[in-house]
Amino acid sequence: MLDRKFILENLEAVRQNCINRNVNVELDRFVELENMRKDLQKQSEDLNRQANELSKSIGKAKDENERNDLKEQGKSLRAQKAAVDEKLEEIASELNVIHATIPNMTHPDAPIGVDDKDNLELMRGATPLPEFDFEPLDHVQLGQKLDLIDFEAGARVAGSGFYFLKNEAVILDLALQMYAMNTLIRDGFTPMSTPDLAKQSILQGTGFNPRGNETQIYSIENTDLSLIATAEIPLGGMLAGEVVDADLLPLKFCGTSHCFRTEAGAAGKASRGLYRVHQFSKVEMFAFTLPEDSEQMLFHLREMEMKIFDGLKIPYRVVDTSTGDLGGPAYRKFDLEAWMPGRNDFGEVTSTSNCTDYQARRLNARYKVKGEKGTHLLHTLNGTAIAISRGLLAVMENYQQKDGSIVVPDVLRPYTGFDVIKGH
Repeated sequence: MLDRKFILENLEAVRQNCINRNVNVELDRFVELENMRKDLQKQSEDLNRQANELSKSIGKAKDENERNDLKEQGKSLRAQKAAVDEKLEEIASELNVIHATIPNMTHPDAPIGVDDKDNLELMRGATPLPEFDFEPLDHVQLGQKLDLIDFEAGARVAGSGFYFLKNEAVILDLALQMYAMNTLIRDGFTPMSTPDLAKQSILQGTGFNPRGNETQIYSIENTDLSLIATAEIPLGGMLAGEVVDADLLPLKFCGTSHCFRTEAGAAGKASRGLYRVHQFSKVEMFAFTLPEDSEQMLFHLREMEMKIFDGLKIPYRVVDTSTGDLGGPAYRKFDLEAWMPGRNDFGEVTSTSNCTDYQARRLNARYKVKGEKGTHLLHTLNGTAIAISRGLLAVMENYQQKDGSIVVPDVLRPYTGFDVIKGH
């Protein structure tokens, strides 16, 4: 979240930022509550000081009557303080709710727009769009034809949006994970296998809403836990409440996990098959940096995403995400959209975001510089190395052949043990 002092001192800039991000925030009420909070906090501290001074004077009282009188005054001051503190807690509760809805500030180069239709294309990948001399199938048709995916069984077991991978698709899933992990490990990322559950405080700290009508999170009833939507959540939560030495930065992690999303409201042809599902595997990049290094790290994470998909020889484009599509924590975000022949269009397969100190402030994740007093907020960044379901979709559709088979990308063959999928 943004620093309260920053909000008050830059109110109009924050207000315009909320407008650009298409977010409705009660900023005037926030200012009113913050001023009330400060006033009540001062009252509480003054009453506490008076009560303490009075308590010290009781022992110096001349007689019992004066002593009893001082005690009564002390009780009155404590009662007044309790009433002020109760009001302070009420004010702080409402204030925190509004504070949590205020999005991060936005990089000046980010395109201003309402949604993903206003994203700005920056570049294309190394691989050109495929030219088929036949009518290409989409991955759902290919999956049925080659016996690779069973959506009907998935629906019987867990409901719509779940699926079984079968036969070579299972091996391709694992191969994509290993290919991405090894690419990142060679670049100095520390490999992690994360918990699939996280506490509510960690989800809120990373900017995910674990409760409420608009949540995309599956919560576990009667617990403080929820299923994670991305490894970004547990990886970011690793340093919650921690202080690290500046000399150790940057810290770069690549985490593999299952991801669970309700995908409330998602429907339509663009969400067909594996593109938008309730459960999938993903390899996620996460970095903790010094503030002055976060922008360069964002470009580095983008380069790693491009390296992975260039290696797969899948066509893609990179877009600079518009203000209305950034989400709360991101200061700037780039999406990588792969070409999907089945829909004759590009579809998002990765994104990378610089969240500056927005998540770190919520998580209280800090660093210290040797020889200096105090601590400072870290900057956090995240990036999808590969969401396996969409990566699998892109491989199947771009590598399909006229005879209905699917060629395995060269970089995956060391992990699969086969070069082509011909069906059963």
